[in-house]
Amino acid sequence: MTDTAADFVRSYAALAPLGFLPEIKLHQADEPIGLWELTEGEYRSEQPPPFWAFAWAGGQALARYVLDHPETVAGRRVLDLASGSGLVAVAAALSGAASVRAVDIDPFSAAAIGLNAAANGAEVSVDRADILGGDADGAEVVLAGDVFYSQVMADRMTGFLRRAAKAGARVLVGDPDRAFLPRPLFRELAAYDVPTTMALESVTVKHTRVWELRGPAQA
Repeated sequence: MTDTAADFVRSYAALAPLGFLPEIKLHQADEPIGLWELTEGEYRSEQPPPFWAFAWAGGQALARYVLDHPETVAGRRVLDLASGSGLVAVAAALSGAASVRAVDIDPFSAAAIGLNAAANGAEVSVDRADILGGDADGAEVVLAGDVFYSQVMADRMTGFLRRAAKAGARVLVGDPDRAFLPRPLFRELAAYDVPTTMALESVTVKHTRVWELRGPAQA
């Protein structure tokens, strides 16, 4: 985590508790478009705003499930993919995971994960990398919140998750019914009505599900 990136996160995303997850505090931005302009230079509607600065519905649902079902991760090596703010990684650490590795390609995300983990007294290792062409590196549980937002990302993510499951990992995802989620590969574990904002989702509540990737034989 560079000092510059950490300072940027602190400046533009205030630390506050989440209504849906009062156990967790998160650095959160007020609105997406201005922040996107600061980090990318321009706003392009086909691109998502910075994932690290908001509590997205898929991540909130997955974090809620992990906190409510700590046995899912307790004592296990956990990988949080496309971690964004680190919300799901923090939930796993607070639920007793043996270790938590949060991975994202965005340097601001890496900074936000470190700050959010520290704010919640959670031990999370941060890896700024694109690992989707590889494997889960021994993780026993793989978590991914709100990662099926485009066809390209969905294709890469699905390949990685299926390799992880084949290697023996339990794979859980949180998704608010995005069009690119390959539903036949998953079974539903839980559903929540997650509060969100008009700026992010054009609604104030998003029905969101937690799914488990079926094992190779089931799929």
